[in-house]
Amino acid sequence: MIEWKEETMIDTNIEKVWSLFLDKNIKRIMPKVEEHQLVEKKENEIGAKHQQTYREGKRLETYIVETLAYDDLEDKKHKQIHFVLGKAFDITLSFTLLKVDEAHTTFIYEGQNKGVNFVGRAMLKLGGQKSNINVAKEFMEKVKHEAES
Repeated sequence: MIEWKEETMIDTNIEKVWSLFLDKNIKRIMPKVEEHQLVEKKENEIGAKHQQTYREGKRLETYIVETLAYDDLEDKKHKQIHFVLGKAFDITLSFTLLKVDEAHTTFIYEGQNKGVNFVGRAMLKLGGQKSNINVAKEFMEKVKHEAES
């Protein structure tokens, strides 16, 4: 299992950053997501389910993303999701935004990736913690760039 927790400061309002995590904007921060469609409940509810299609090279993977936690408060925003990718990886991701002031937001991105079978566990070992942290940092930079532009 690989776990991470990264944090960065974004020079913009918490609401602007949070809007990037709405269904209509998800492709801006996750460009490899080709489709993101609500299939159960509302997007801002715990238990909401989305069918998501993700492109990795020429391969497309389709899976269900479930919202495990959702808080939309004035000074704190939080969303936690879970999905199984390629029948090999059990992934939980958490996005937390904390209002510092009207022009600054702390963004905390944490998650875990567990291999659910031999292939998944082997691939995680081969890929290693460092490459996973690089992917997490790239995602955070994408969010920061989109929020500040």
